[in-house]
Parts: sequence; structure tokens; C-alpha cells
Amino acid sequence: MTQTKDINPILKQVLELGPTLAFFFIYLRIKDDVFAIGGTEYSGFIISALIFVPILLVAMGILWMLTGKLSRLQIFTAFIVIFFGGLTAYFNDKRFFMMKTTLVYGTFCVLLGFGLLRGKSYLAYILNDMLPMEQEGWMILTRRLCGCFAALAAANEYVWRTMSEEAWVKIETFGFPLALMAFLMMQFSLLQRFLIEPDADSAGKSED
Repeated sequence: MTQTKDINPILKQVLELGPTLAFFFIYLRIKDDVFAIGGTEYSGFIISALIFVPILLVAMGILWMLTGKLSRLQIFTAFIVIFFGGLTAYFNDKRFFMMKTTLVYGTFCVLLGFGLLRGKSYLAYILNDMLPMEQEGWMILTRRLCGCFAALAAANEYVWRTMSEEAWVKIETFGFPLALMAFLMMQFSLLQRFLIEPDADSAGKSED
């Protein structure tokens, strides 16, 4: 069994968020440029997207070497980025890279929804060790997060189809992550009553 190692949380955040920020700043630098490669002209957006793929893979490789583990979520995200990055380059069409966000959020929505149909919370399977909570709380959070992912997927479709390229890049980099973070923070504050105090069981046992 591979042993998971703890690393500095700031370094972990840099490795997880760094590639997206790198894509953003590279795009701002070359967004108005056109690059001729192999007789084909590529926009600054597409070149930024293609540079983003190896940056993401390198960051994930470093994270794996330091921690000894990658989550299924990280592996899935990397696969989607590679797949749609390849389609973007092959067809020279930025829409493929923009659509990946819809697929990621949509897949999370479908997976959580499938669990709900079975009367289960897949979130609890993943996060219960880090955040002990009563089953009712997990079911409420799963339903709400399923709706949140559906809304984000729909929002991404609206943004890339109706707004400018630069607007999509800014919303993809900052808007969607901040919206998700704010949603989760609000949910955890509303679900405080379902949280299980870690010392409750041990205190009860010591009294016995």
C-alpha cells in the first residue's frame, strides 16, 4: 500500500492552483498574437491552452512525488484537460477547451445525482474522514452541491457561447472557483448542526 505523505499546505495550493493561474497570465501576454506552426496559424488562446496541459501534468507529477497519491478527481481532471486540449489543437478550435469546464462540472453533477437516486451520498465516502457529519447532513449537502455543479455547467455554457473570449478566461480562472468556494463555505455554516464533534465519542468512552 502506498503511504500518503503530508506536505506544506501552501505548496499544495500552489501546485493545485498554479497551472490555472499560469494559463491566465500566459493568455494575457499572448492573447492578441498569432503563431504559425507547421503551416497552421494558432491564436494566442489556443497556444495558452496547449502550454497549460504540460504545466498541469508537471504540477500533478510533483504533487504525486511529494504526497505519494493523486485523487480520482485530479486524475479525471487531467484526463479531460489532455483530451480536450488535444481536440483544441487538432481542430484548431478554442471551443473544445472551453467546453471541458461544462463536462467536468456536469460529470460531478451526474455522479452525485446517481448516488442520490440510490439513496447514498458519494461525498460522504470521500470526505467523511476529514469532515465527520451525520448522514442527513451529507444528503442535504450532496443535493445542494449537485444543484451547484449543474448551475456551474449551465453558466459555463452561457458564458462561452455569449461572452468574449477574454471574459470566459477571467470567469473560468476566478469566477467559477470563487463561486464554488463561497457556496461551500455557506453550506458548511448552515450544516453546523449536523457536524460530529471528534471528541464526543472518546469523551463518552473515557467516562465509561
